Amino acid sequence: MSIQDALKLADKMELDLVEISPTADPPVCKIVDYQKFLYQQKKKQKEIKAKTTKIVVKEIRFGPNTDDHDYNFKLKHAIRFLEEGAKVRAYVFFKGRSILFKEQGEVLLLRFANDLEEYGKVDQLPRLEGKRMIIAFSSKKKK
Repeated sequence: MSIQDALKLADKMELDLVEISPTADPPVCKIVDYQKFLYQQKKKQKEIKAKTTKIVVKEIRFGPNTDDHDYNFKLKHAIRFLEEGAKVRAYVFFKGRSILFKEQGEVLLLRFANDLEEYGKVDQLPRLEGKRMIIAFSSKKKK
């Protein structure tokens, strides 16, 4: 149908002529109420956005000389976060001269990774970034 005929038909029905697929040969058009069409498109986009999973990243901070009790306390939190399906980023924060204990921080993070082995997998091995040594985990089971 020619464009003029389609426009006349749309005017006669008191609706709008909307181009659905401009890349097709010939272009595909539809006679609809344009406001209703926009509303439905917005509604579809909202549904798609609601269905996407939101990735939550929880952070756990250690010092290079973290005590066993504090370590176990933070380990329990990390296990809970991973069971909820969140990602966990643990880091050792070095203040001032404590940067001399880099090896101690790495050992602490590797021990942490070993303890979390059954709950999550390691995404990123310990890496020093400035005054932080960071390791990242993601949950093994999907929520």
